[in-house]
Amino acid sequence: MDKKKLQAAEGRDGHYSLRSNLTAGDPSVLWTRYVQLTQIESVFRSLKSELGIRPIYHQLEHRTDAHILIAFLAYCLQITLKQRLLLHAPGLTATAVLEKLAEIQMIDIWIPTVDQRWLILPRYTQPSSDTKLLIEKLRLELPNQPPPRLTAPTESYEIEVQTLR
Repeated sequence: MDKKKLQAAEGRDGHYSLRSNLTAGDPSVLWTRYVQLTQIESVFRSLKSELGIRPIYHQLEHRTDAHILIAFLAYCLQITLKQRLLLHAPGLTATAVLEKLAEIQMIDIWIPTVDQRWLILPRYTQPSSDTKLLIEKLRLELPNQPPPRLTAPTESYEIEVQTLR
């Protein structure tokens, strides 16, 4: 056994060895770029798994650009939520919080008027008590309910009527 090679190997134990075609410059720049690469790979894994964004094949360039923008904004919101969770609720995951907040939905209530118009009341559903607690813990606030709208008498709408049981 070659004791010098063994000592050299033990000296490198627990250290990273990066190989690159970048020959000039500061080695810390190489390390920074490597860390950035791992962070970018993590972002793509997150987009695919946590956010469920899959490749979509668009035919038009502006649709591709819009898809990338929406994916980027979703990722930014997810990171913001993760940072807020670290501060206010470290035991929770972003996925669990999003699943819980998904129970809050926006609905439109359409009420006919006597003059052939519709009163439209956009409303979000009231969160359950544990969702309210989560919102408080994250120091978030639900916005005020949106104001009602009134359609013009000439507008025609097809309304899907659902009976509540």
